[in-house]
Amino acid sequence: MTGTVIFDPLVPWPLLLVVAAIAVSGVILALWRGLSGWALRGLAALVVLAALSGPVYQIEDRAPLTDIVLMIEDESASQTLSDRAEQTLQTAEDLAARIEARDNTELRRIRVGDSDGDEGTQVMAAVNEALAEEPRARIAGILVISDGLVHDADQAPDLPAPMHLLQTGRAEDWDRRLIVRNAPAFAIIGEPITLTLRVEDSGAAPAGATSAPLEISVDGAEPERFTIPIGTDVELPVTLPHGGRNVIQFSVPQAEGELTDRNNTALIQMNGVRDRLRVLLVSGEPHPGGRTWRNLLKSDSSVDLVHFTILRPPEKQDGVPVDELSLIAFPTRELFLEKINDFDLIIFDRYKRRGILPAIYLDNVTNYINDGGAVLVAAGPDFATADSIFRSPLASMLPAQPTARVIEERFVPMVTDLGHRHPVTTDLGEAEDWGAWLRQIDVKHRTGEVLMTGLEDRPLLVLDRVGEGRVALLASDHAWLWSRGFEGGGPQLELLRRLAHWMMKEPELEEEALWAEANGQSMRIIRQTLGEEVGPVTVTRPNGETLEVELREVSPGRFETVYVGPEIGLYRLQEGDHSAVIGLGPAAPKEFERTIATDEVLAPVLASLRGGAIRVEDGLPALRNVRAGRPAAGRGWIGLTPRDAYETRDVTQAGLLPPWLALLLAGGFLVAGWLREGRR
Repeated sequence: MTGTVIFDPLVPWPLLLVVAAIAVSGVILALWRGLSGWALRGLAALVVLAALSGPVYQIEDRAPLTDIVLMIEDESASQTLSDRAEQTLQTAEDLAARIEARDNTELRRIRVGDSDGDEGTQVMAAVNEALAEEPRARIAGILVISDGLVHDADQAPDLPAPMHLLQTGRAEDWDRRLIVRNAPAFAIIGEPITLTLRVEDSGAAPAGATSAPLEISVDGAEPERFTIPIGTDVELPVTLPHGGRNVIQFSVPQAEGELTDRNNTALIQMNGVRDRLRVLLVSGEPHPGGRTWRNLLKSDSSVDLVHFTILRPPEKQDGVPVDELSLIAFPTRELFLEKINDFDLIIFDRYKRRGILPAIYLDNVTNYINDGGAVLVAAGPDFATADSIFRSPLASMLPAQPTARVIEERFVPMVTDLGHRHPVTTDLGEAEDWGAWLRQIDVKHRTGEVLMTGLEDRPLLVLDRVGEGRVALLASDHAWLWSRGFEGGGPQLELLRRLAHWMMKEPELEEEALWAEANGQSMRIIRQTLGEEVGPVTVTRPNGETLEVELREVSPGRFETVYVGPEIGLYRLQEGDHSAVIGLGPAAPKEFERTIATDEVLAPVLASLRGGAIRVEDGLPALRNVRAGRPAAGRGWIGLTPRDAYETRDVTQAGLLPPWLALLLAGGFLVAGWLREGRR
């Protein structure tokens, strides 16, 4: 039971103050005039004011509530190092027994594991969630059993109760860590980029170690071994070997006695891109399709285009002196002998033999193809003549042979069954919505894949691989009709763009490929093929274990599955002759960026909450009660603040000055004052 006096005025407080002012003025006036009853008049006024203020005696029936202690048990990945898990469990059990033995105290045990993604240890988030479920007025203290490597210390709550850190770990712990700085997401193929590496030792590292071995592996190949100094930034030039994703793994072998090797590896995934794609476009004569090719290639900022249109062939004899012509001579020797290997793609657009390119130059083009170059022939009527480029050393490279027939009839290009599976022609839309072409060169298929057909299923687009290079033949010069919107047009821009980039060996357009796309700890395994089915993919985990996963066809020529990796690291994929590598998650997760137990991260939080940090290897501290606002930690002890919280069960009120008593007292004092003044 607890009793207090409260006031419930009968009139508003401002009015009561006015009445009090009037009463005080009257008493002062009586005193000034020398009236002997001034004191009795003042007592009467005081009784009236007291009655108007409504004094009430309130009695509360209170039930005491227990204090609550929050115990946060850190079970994140860094707590699995050494014997920290055992330290945490033993400390939690001992403290729980001590707290539960205290009078009027309850314990809430909260376990904090690894966060979703790579956000580290979220201790303060767990504390805030617990405080949302418990009355803050009952919290007597927060005990955090952790190595101190907390990643959300900026979210610490504001409480009148102290917070303490029971720090796990050992004073003799040490660890070695590999750091890779400034790793870009993209790099130019063939041009070196500089990565900054650093090997750091932290904690009680053994004396005398000044260098460490470094192993570098590209796309899972056999690693190369180097030696680098410890504690010093090392600049390492790296050149990407191919386009697309390049997986580079840097690792330092685990040293004897260090805590973990989880932060001894850095996995870098960079996409290799070409600086500039150089294309040589040779147009045999001006025609609408030539402008289409030019506009397509010039619209791509990554393409450097060299375009020549033959306006005045050697056989043209019009009597105009050469020195009066404004035309530029075709630099055949420079382009086809000296600098041919500088080009990624050569396009012959309606080109025919006119003596401009001697056979030796075209022989050099065949060598260029065999060595990895790409040639695209966009055929016109000239391809069916005796001057056809097919009647040259290039004949052995071309995938189709002209029959000398030019078909001038309307037809709608159609994608073949094989074309629906090829990345160049898949998902181009419905042929029913495409406009017609009006001319096709009749050719006989020899090698390669026919992706599109024209009139009566004659080959229209044929692709082939020759040696290390690639060759494509488009048996029509009317693709430009689509760009003009003839009869509704068609996907001309997308078709020609894909065709040109396939010729230049862009990885995403490979018809036979295996790759994976990572998303956190899962990967989407993708197999692109021209075949009807594929075998299972063998997945090799970072620990060397293997398993087979089946793929399902999601679209023509594309097979996929989703695989969730059980651990972070480098995974190898193998299906038939095709292989790929991919890294899941960071090679050194946030939990292992720093591994040496410390109180530095939580020190500002503990200081603001008047708490302290105790190493559990030095023994458990004693528990004491401390008043709010006082230091709550000292040598060998930590404090809890009793909150004296209670629950009010019942409230009763009784008036201290009944109306009749107030009237009797006020009237009595007034009469007594009047009698005293009248007797005088």
